[in-house]
Amino acid sequence: MTSNLRIACVMVGLPARGKTYIAYKVSRYLRWLGIKTQIFSVGNYRRKLAGLNLPHSFFDTQNAEALHIRHEAASHALADMIKWFTVENGTVAIFDATNSTIKSRAWIYSELSKNDIEVLFIESICDDEDLLLSNINDVTESSPDYDPTVDIGPQEVLKRIRHYESAYETISEEDYTYIKLINAGSQYIINMIRGYLESRIVYYLMNLHTRPKTIWFSRHGESLFNLDDKIGGDSGLSPRGMQYALKLPELVAKNIGDRPLTVWTSTMTRTIQTAQYLPFPKKQWKALDELDTGVCDGMTYTEIEQKYPDDFARRDDDKFNYRYRGGESYRDLVLRLEPVIMDLERHENILIISHQATIRCMYAYFMGLSHEELPYARIPLHTIIELKPKAFTCEEKLYKVDVGAVDTFRPKGQRARVLTDDKFVTKSESTAGASGEVVDGSQPILPITPRPIANTKQ
Repeated sequence: MTSNLRIACVMVGLPARGKTYIAYKVSRYLRWLGIKTQIFSVGNYRRKLAGLNLPHSFFDTQNAEALHIRHEAASHALADMIKWFTVENGTVAIFDATNSTIKSRAWIYSELSKNDIEVLFIESICDDEDLLLSNINDVTESSPDYDPTVDIGPQEVLKRIRHYESAYETISEEDYTYIKLINAGSQYIINMIRGYLESRIVYYLMNLHTRPKTIWFSRHGESLFNLDDKIGGDSGLSPRGMQYALKLPELVAKNIGDRPLTVWTSTMTRTIQTAQYLPFPKKQWKALDELDTGVCDGMTYTEIEQKYPDDFARRDDDKFNYRYRGGESYRDLVLRLEPVIMDLERHENILIISHQATIRCMYAYFMGLSHEELPYARIPLHTIIELKPKAFTCEEKLYKVDVGAVDTFRPKGQRARVLTDDKFVTKSESTAGASGEVVDGSQPILPITPRPIANTKQ
């Protein structure tokens, strides 16, 4: 994709305010939507120059030698970011640092503006003591600033924060474009937001809460269509699928506990049946329905191979962008799920019971998978997937129930197949023919500019 639009999101805030968490979330969101995005962390450049486990005195504003090193790191990061826009034709870059003084922001703004790069400052402010303590604990446990074998107590981080506080200046520049996020999204201040993509980023940030959260996913129980290797459809559960539905409340109680869950399902029979015994409020989302397989809906892979032999080859060439005739691609499904992601970021204690392709798309958002990896993510039946988003990673746990199920995973290149011991194995090779199309994968899934309105005047 080629575009003249270039936006730099410049993070602002004291340490342990969730800036890096926000940076990574914005990056994953935009990449998930097909928008070329890159994070430039000044901390990475500083660690190359000065190393790990730096004492808090390194961040003292009176330490002239350290200030020189820190400015050199910022200069290298900024230069690389500008080069990335030019050479790689990037659309959104995220400059992750404290950028906590008017002087430093003026320098960044000047350098970017003279290279025709729009600047959106994102400031994270937190004076909630409980939230701040939680963030500090996360820094001591996961920050790349510290060797994991070295025990760094919260007091060392607090001393580092005090140095920054002595010179910290919140954004007050009236001619800058910015958003302030206060206490994990309890309040927002927005100034001079311009342009469609900037508005989308701000809208995402207003739905993003930086408080620690956990999300749970489960596919529906094994369905009758799963046993027959049929795709799509609205079949009910198999006998083993019903066993999973019966045991799901116990699996939830054992591994999730007594949290006040809300269960989101699709509108399809197999997810509703799977959730029926859970003693929690339930909400049905049409957006959580399985990928629409169009003319292939309700067919087995063998039937598809016989009627549309070239489908497997074309879909394997670009599974993310392959669209069934009269149906959807994974690319279409991501766009359909974007409002669900927004709602999911606003809420806590959500268990989603949905379908393989649908969960793959949401799983890829949280895990930062590429569009090439997304269609091959393993989402097994009769398993709860627990995800805990962190600043640099997303922790994953699987909770299984002792009820067998077929393995519906289809590796790249596998043709028509038969069921053997709950696994589908290749049956034969295919010939040529096709039913769908590969859509243009070079364009973002979410448009970065508003769609033009047709002129209806005669």
